[in-house]
Amino acid sequence: MADPSSYRPKPGEIPDSPGVYKFRDEHHRVIYVGKAKSLRQRLASYFQDLAGLHPRTRTMVTTAASVEWTVVSTEVEALQLEYSWIKEYDPRFNVKYRDDKSYPYLAVTMNEDFPRVQVMRGHKRKGVRYFGPYGHAWAIRDTVDLLLRVFPVRTCSAGVFKNAARTGRPCLLGYIGKCSAPCVERVSAEEHRELAEEFCDFMAGRTGTYIRRLERQMTDAAEEMEYEKAARLRDDIGALKKAMEKNAVVLADATDADLIAVAEDELEAAVQIFHVRGGRVRGQRGWVTDKVEAVTTADLVEHALQQLYGEETGDSVPKEVLVPALPDPVEPVQEWLTGRRGSIVSLRIPQRGDKKSLMETVQRNAQQSLALHKTKRASDLTTRSRALEEIAEALDLDSAPLRIECYDISHLQGDDVVASMVVFEDGLQRKSEYRRFQIKSFEGQDDVRSMHEVITRRFRRYLSEKERTGEWVDGDLKDGDLKDGDPKDGELKDDEGRPKRFAYPPQLVVVDGGQPQVAAAKRALDELGIDDIAVCGLAKRLEEVWLPDDGDPVVLPRTSEGLYLLQRVRDEAHRFAITYQRTKRAKRFRASPLDDVAGLGETRKQALIKHFGSVKKLRSATIDQICEVPGIGRKTAETIAVALAQAAPAAPAVNTATGEIMEDEEPGTTAGSSQEPVSAGTSDERRGQET
Repeated sequence: MADPSSYRPKPGEIPDSPGVYKFRDEHHRVIYVGKAKSLRQRLASYFQDLAGLHPRTRTMVTTAASVEWTVVSTEVEALQLEYSWIKEYDPRFNVKYRDDKSYPYLAVTMNEDFPRVQVMRGHKRKGVRYFGPYGHAWAIRDTVDLLLRVFPVRTCSAGVFKNAARTGRPCLLGYIGKCSAPCVERVSAEEHRELAEEFCDFMAGRTGTYIRRLERQMTDAAEEMEYEKAARLRDDIGALKKAMEKNAVVLADATDADLIAVAEDELEAAVQIFHVRGGRVRGQRGWVTDKVEAVTTADLVEHALQQLYGEETGDSVPKEVLVPALPDPVEPVQEWLTGRRGSIVSLRIPQRGDKKSLMETVQRNAQQSLALHKTKRASDLTTRSRALEEIAEALDLDSAPLRIECYDISHLQGDDVVASMVVFEDGLQRKSEYRRFQIKSFEGQDDVRSMHEVITRRFRRYLSEKERTGEWVDGDLKDGDLKDGDPKDGELKDDEGRPKRFAYPPQLVVVDGGQPQVAAAKRALDELGIDDIAVCGLAKRLEEVWLPDDGDPVVLPRTSEGLYLLQRVRDEAHRFAITYQRTKRAKRFRASPLDDVAGLGETRKQALIKHFGSVKKLRSATIDQICEVPGIGRKTAETIAVALAQAAPAAPAVNTATGEIMEDEEPGTTAGSSQEPVSAGTSDERRGQET
């Protein structure tokens, strides 16, 4: 690991101007390329205290052995040079989008004497008109088959074309009228090229001209009593309209635009693009990338724009590009896109109307793409086996940990402290084995002490079951708010109807946290005399693996399947814990002092709240005023007044939508209240609320 100070340039050597820089490793390979409005300020940010750098940035600067830069005149030139270098060097620390497949395009080879319509994949060629990309090649062939009735352009290969020209006989499409047969000179090269240009115009969205022209020709033929010609033109119009119906209108103003959406988590990001031409979705594509550098959504958008349009010119770059976040600064990127197109390109975030609705659809596609990518990665047997082997090797285990249990603590500033236990067997979730705990031995915020209690209780029951000295008493499990697919009441019992036992020990215990939590878990196992279960912790921010009694963490490679599996286990434990904690919190918030009034049912409680508006106003009411509520007698009113006087006033409530302090109401006074106590929350809890 290199010390960045060993290759740090002197401050006076770095120019204060736009440019592009490259970090190289000890083998002189380029590992990162970046651009900057001010090279001096940007490069200085890489050579600050390592503790202040993002973990991925820290890895990059310690891997590098030198840095160099190139000065350019404008930020647009910097953007172009950065794209060229990324394509040339393929740096390991830059964001690299990878297609989940090679998307097919409908291509028209306008660079040939007799243009041909065909399906093409891979790199784009000069002089070829492309339409798409399409999700499937058969979708292109269906569209072309319909359009050849009206635009009989050549679709045959060069060999078939030459053979037909040699024999003087066209192919089958020439006989059935779906090819103008330029191979046997039924039409001239100029006439065939004109057909190809009309085909391209129609595919580009200029459909109305051809529909109206054919309708006029059909009407004229009918008036002249050329009914066969009119019928043929009618069928042609039907074919064109059917081809148009394959792409429904999504933007009524016949807009040409590309919509880009990003779905991301801490490790990966998925990008989805909808290509809209003439108001219709003409193509769709997507990428998934590992976030190997510290990037924001705006950075991901900028990288996607570079990959989309880096080699495009003219109409291939649309007039409008809609994105979820604008690059900072946006002007150089917009100027670069304008230069690629040759006319002004609008780069913006949709705010309202059809475009915003369509962007939400693209965003859902991106989220589904990311979820599908993770599902495929997690379900692959070979990948899971490799992940378990990597974990065993990194943690120096005797064998692969076929059963992994992970524990997480969740609370809101010390209130409603709960814990979760999730189980993965052979790299897959075993939701029927999940357990949830309430912390009972103390009150307040102490994650370390909570972890010690949970591990102790879980493995004390394991020892008890192992010795078959008693049954498990249901005191920890709460089944009020399980996610779809989580264990239900019936699934948590054995064949005889008794709760399932903690009978199976894991090979590895993972705790959500760093050294303190790992030490607490290890201490709990030692106190129980258990020494054959490995323990590790996974810290959230730095994604480092901590082992008991080790001062330094184990750092797994960023691309490690073992790290990916540990992260999945940790994230599932956190989700399970936060769901339970939120359920308990919601029940507490819905509680009311009226619940403690004996004999007061739900109907009369609702009547009281409806009459007074809130518990606070009810508390200040006199007994005579309470008696005015229908169904409330004098004795009941006195009981209510005494109960409210003894109950301590609740903390101020806040409207979570506006942040307004609700002084006239108390949480839990009405059904379905969305109020929550004012609280910053722990860092762990804040992260859980966002997921």
